[in-house]
Amino acid sequence: MSRKQDQYRKEIVPAMMGEFKYSSSMQVPKLKKIVLNVGVGEAVNNSKAMDFVVYALSQMSGQKPVVTKTKKSIATYKTRKGIPIGCMVTMRNERMYEFFDRLVSIALPRVRDFRGVPIRGFDGRGSYTMGLKEQIVFPEVVMEKLDKVRGLDITFVTDAKTDEEGRALLTHLGMPFRKAA
Repeated sequence: MSRKQDQYRKEIVPAMMGEFKYSSSMQVPKLKKIVLNVGVGEAVNNSKAMDFVVYALSQMSGQKPVVTKTKKSIATYKTRKGIPIGCMVTMRNERMYEFFDRLVSIALPRVRDFRGVPIRGFDGRGSYTMGLKEQIVFPEVVMEKLDKVRGLDITFVTDAKTDEEGRALLTHLGMPFRKAA
């Protein structure tokens, strides 16, 4: 069991039960999954670009990413139906908590001029999405094996009913939200 999973069971569940007046520990929101997503628009012209993204995502997540393909042809973007356009990984359970721990304790502190993650990334149902401008903040990703620095989107899917509950869960887990000025 990972550090964050243990922390969730022993510290966060009792704290949130008191904070939100839940009658049962089963009402406390949980982190369901973390999804990493990279859009690779240049893969239309350069098919090798996808290999670099697959490498980076597999190093970050510890599992094989899925290459996403276009659903329809759009002439203005020079895309045809079925060509690779992005890459994603969904992590659950042990791997998800390990990734979360590495993100908040190692990767985010390495971001230049980091003042916390923006609070506006909630979707209205307790899930949170944030973007990183560089994949190389993760120490597992070796810059020499990449063609260029790319960003990625990270989505934290919770089973919270509201944004307030989702924010409280992620804050208790250690997500460094930006302080309101």
